[in-house]
Amino acid sequence: MEALKDVRVLDMTHVQAGPTCSQLLAWMGADVIKFEPPQGDATRAQLRDVPDADSLYFTMLNCNKRSITVNMKTAEGRQVFVDLLKICDVVMENFGPGVLDRLGFPWEKIHAINPRIVMGSIKGFGSSGPYADFKAYENVAQAMGGAMSTTGTPEGPPFVTGAQIGDSGTGLHLAIGLLAALRQRDRTGQGQYVEVAMMDGVMNLCRVKWRDHQRLTRGPLSEYSVPTHQGMGATPRAGNDSGGGQLGNAIRCKPGGPNDFIYIVVQEAVWDPLARRIGPEIGQPGLAADPKFATIGERRRNQAEVWELIGEFALKHTKRELMAILNDIDVPCGPIMSTEDLAGDAHVKLREMYVELDHPQRGKWYNVGMPIKLSASPARIERSPLLGEHTEEVLKAVLDYDEAKVAALRQAGAFSAPPKKAKP
Repeated sequence: MEALKDVRVLDMTHVQAGPTCSQLLAWMGADVIKFEPPQGDATRAQLRDVPDADSLYFTMLNCNKRSITVNMKTAEGRQVFVDLLKICDVVMENFGPGVLDRLGFPWEKIHAINPRIVMGSIKGFGSSGPYADFKAYENVAQAMGGAMSTTGTPEGPPFVTGAQIGDSGTGLHLAIGLLAALRQRDRTGQGQYVEVAMMDGVMNLCRVKWRDHQRLTRGPLSEYSVPTHQGMGATPRAGNDSGGGQLGNAIRCKPGGPNDFIYIVVQEAVWDPLARRIGPEIGQPGLAADPKFATIGERRRNQAEVWELIGEFALKHTKRELMAILNDIDVPCGPIMSTEDLAGDAHVKLREMYVELDHPQRGKWYNVGMPIKLSASPARIERSPLLGEHTEEVLKAVLDYDEAKVAALRQAGAFSAPPKKAKP
């Protein structure tokens, strides 16, 4: 049996943060009903690469869900929403501040309609505090959560990371909160409001930078390749430093293309075998005995030279060759894998992390697979729904509406946008 097979989710979220969360729940077996306005989730049309087909932006975040369209601006549409609230375990939203309140459904009313329901809410900055009414997007959250100020090189501008830590990272945090709230609901019979702010989520993912922020009050950070000093204030940008107690860096390999790099971590225990392996090949057979690199403290002080020596060795090998060489002597390392590398990688294929799906509009496409592997209930990944594809199915099978009621609601405009008024 699928892990969340008895959980029904009413998913009002859109774009990326919320759909990331609900897709994970759907992959774990929850019945996720994507509750869309008649025009649909905005990402269905954003960055569209196939004419008249749902975009990859949408399809890659909405697998395994059922879609219904409901016009919440009609009384009939709002009644459908109320009826769904009564039989769902979770309702999710990531609207701007106050949107649900203006529709007449603050958390207090939702809780009164169904005291057992858990409500998940994603906001840029939360529902309290001076920033509560501000809008947020992925890179705004990275900027304000501490990630950008600590990413990049000291002499350059702050950088965003390619990983969507503001949106998808927040979705992961919300999934954890919802599952905890469901567990408590099962004990107490009462649902609760679960809120995750994008800024808060980014701060949590930057916790090692907060570690270093506090260490700076006591002295310099000796593992950093850039100068630091007591009282410096903010954790600095430090390029590709490992961020831990061991030295780490991205080293260029042959043939020198944009992603011909390997990331190497020089742990204290691996320096001797590493030096013995690379020394003879770069004309320094005594490298392992060189006092400049004998201890981790010396290697930190002379790390620019350490990386120069390792870099000289690396330029003689491809990143894949280096991965084999270094793993053979237990040196933690990883080639810089491009999206092209990963799309064809045997390990990725074996782990089912890049899976082929078929879509009635766009044909064959690929989605990132389920990263959480459950031994007794592995995920079965299915395509994303067409807009409103399951409206009638949900109304009849979930809400037990008969044909006459569905027809009357449709006639009243409960599932469609009102016709555009003709211009005078």
